[in-house]
Amino acid sequence: MAKKASETRSGQDQLFEELIGKAELKQLVYRNTLEAFKLIKENINHLVADYNNYCELKKVKQPIPFVAKETGDFQTELKFAGDLLLFNMHTNIFEFPRQHEILRSSYVKADKSRSYCGMINIYNFLSDSFKYNRVNDSGYLIGRIFVNKDMSYFIEGKRELGFLFNNFGKTLLDKEKARTIVEAAISYTIHFDLLTPPYEQMKVVSVNEMKNTLDAISLKTGKRLGFQFQADQA
Repeated sequence: MAKKASETRSGQDQLFEELIGKAELKQLVYRNTLEAFKLIKENINHLVADYNNYCELKKVKQPIPFVAKETGDFQTELKFAGDLLLFNMHTNIFEFPRQHEILRSSYVKADKSRSYCGMINIYNFLSDSFKYNRVNDSGYLIGRIFVNKDMSYFIEGKRELGFLFNNFGKTLLDKEKARTIVEAAISYTIHFDLLTPPYEQMKVVSVNEMKNTLDAISLKTGKRLGFQFQADQA
């Protein structure tokens, strides 16, 4: 009986160690991701100040709006011209699917716990979608930042974002890298243009839709509406 009780305690000890170890790992990753998100918010605010100084120095008579707005502990916005970038930190920690290339890297193979990451999403919306409450309009995920226990990071994303930040295990997310990420997201958005929706999709309009004002019309608007965004290389 004593042996059986000892085996039970041993099994419980192992269970409790796994529970505590996994929780502590996720807490560390969460703190790192939150720190990364704070660095992004700080750099957005610095960019706004730099932009205003630039416009003043260049004596720009009618500066294009370039405004930051924090909308919660885990979300912040940057509005410029006709676009809005929304940075959103997820509060949970993620592991990658078995087929993901990250799991095949020597960096993760050396320590499996390095693959647990927090996530910061970057969305691009038309600023008018929020201004005029066009709830049917589309936004696009242009990038997502993954941060692990070492503060190492990589980004899955379109063009500038996806190509510039894929050295997982080789670089850490610091103040300088956060600024580069924000600037790359802005650069991609500037060149990500609004395309005309297909005629066939727009040719039928209900009476109810036309009774609304033009600004509040419920016809869906998005930068790549009606096109295969996933295949878009622009």
